[in-house]
Amino acid sequence: MTCYRVALASLMQETNTFVPFKTTLDTFRSVYLYKGDELLTAYGTARVEVPAFLDVLREAGATPVPLLAGHAGSNGPLTRACFDTLLNELLDRLKQAGPIDAVLLALHGSMVIEDEPDAEGEIIEKVRQALPPETWIGVSLDLHGHITPRMLQPRTFLVGYQEYPHIDIYETGERTARLLLETLAGRRHPVMALAKRHMIVSPVNARTAEPPLSEIVAEARALEASGQVLHASLFCVQPWIDVPDLGFCAVVCADTDQLAAQSAANHLVTMAWDRRERFIPDLTPLDEAVQIGLTSRGTTIVGDTGDGPSGGAAGDNTAVLRALLAGGAATAPRLSYVTLVDAEGAAKAIAAGIGQDVTVTIGHRYTGDGEPLTVTGRVRAITDGIFTQHDAGAEGSEVCFGPTAVLAIGSIRLALRSLPGYEWDTGMYTSVGLVLRQAALVFVKSSSHFRVAYGPHADRILAADTPGATVGNMRRLQFRHVTRPLYPLDEANHDGWHSAPY
Repeated sequence: MTCYRVALASLMQETNTFVPFKTTLDTFRSVYLYKGDELLTAYGTARVEVPAFLDVLREAGATPVPLLAGHAGSNGPLTRACFDTLLNELLDRLKQAGPIDAVLLALHGSMVIEDEPDAEGEIIEKVRQALPPETWIGVSLDLHGHITPRMLQPRTFLVGYQEYPHIDIYETGERTARLLLETLAGRRHPVMALAKRHMIVSPVNARTAEPPLSEIVAEARALEASGQVLHASLFCVQPWIDVPDLGFCAVVCADTDQLAAQSAANHLVTMAWDRRERFIPDLTPLDEAVQIGLTSRGTTIVGDTGDGPSGGAAGDNTAVLRALLAGGAATAPRLSYVTLVDAEGAAKAIAAGIGQDVTVTIGHRYTGDGEPLTVTGRVRAITDGIFTQHDAGAEGSEVCFGPTAVLAIGSIRLALRSLPGYEWDTGMYTSVGLVLRQAALVFVKSSSHFRVAYGPHADRILAADTPGATVGNMRRLQFRHVTRPLYPLDEANHDGWHSAPY
């Protein structure tokens, strides 16, 4: 058996160009930045791409050659200095690694640099240029990737997540690594094709297990099962990036047959375009969502769609807290839970101590898009903000929200934390002592992913039409750089108007 040497690297960040802050090296360090052999053990039990790469390679007797892995969550555009530092180190480590048979990359797909809208295209292109022409590259990508022709480099194949909410991150790493090994063994000869329509869809109504997206997903799986293609990946795209050629994309990998790959990609994006009106989400006005929760039996889980850190928002918008106060939640007989990111407010509450009343002015510290809110509450809990995710998605991954305090504002429980982070896991509340079933209302700053973890605890789930950098209503976005016309911002007059020239 041939013992292949396979280099591993990961640079993960999902950009939101509608926020005023930038992503720097410190942003990566605040999540993680692993180098060299650290990659082999640093992930612990996390079920994400790099551990999947490692498991498949080890099972096959291949030798992993770890390079660099960094994650910056969802955030503003990368500074050029940050990007160049990371990519140059990755390339230097690749150069120093000795003979390499192949490379596995775990990327997001929607990373934007302050002077370059296609960061992943630059990564893949420069890795390709650093390798002998015969060396294969396998790339795993998030379903919300912004896929470009530049990413389809020679002897390079792309494999995307199949699920949203993202419950197959590890499995996508497995699929990518297995195809790479089959390719190295000569059993597969991947060829790629891309098709795109200039339409964006709100993640609120783009879950893979529910129509309309589930219908296109089923067709993609049927194409794979028939043997016509190896992998059919749908990319609904991160809609909060203002870049040219933004749109819904299908990327298909076939075994040798380029025409089959292109035909399948064209077919899948046509299915999406034909369902474009069904992707428009049904959002509940915020005030109405509060009243539904306060007057209904059981627990109401509400997605704060506009201020989602998993889409790059700062998590510091006070709209939900204001609506709770205005709607009488503070004097209601049952509890309401809400989160907010404000490091200074959290520090003041922590300094006051458990059991003490404290007045804090919080909100809009990072985005500056609204008025801060002054509230008085009693400190009920203090934690370091660190917990391990246990719900489906990135389970096993450690989360750090920074120093966190729970304030009791009457019947409202405000989890006031120092850092933004993905609000995917119920540990966000349970780690600070808040029991979900004791609440009438639980707000989560997320468009859709929260449904996996919070669904079992909910009597009903709503998506609230809230303001912020991740608005669920796509027509609210003010784009300057996208390719127009773009649905649903512009009205379509005839079929085919959004075909991209590939």
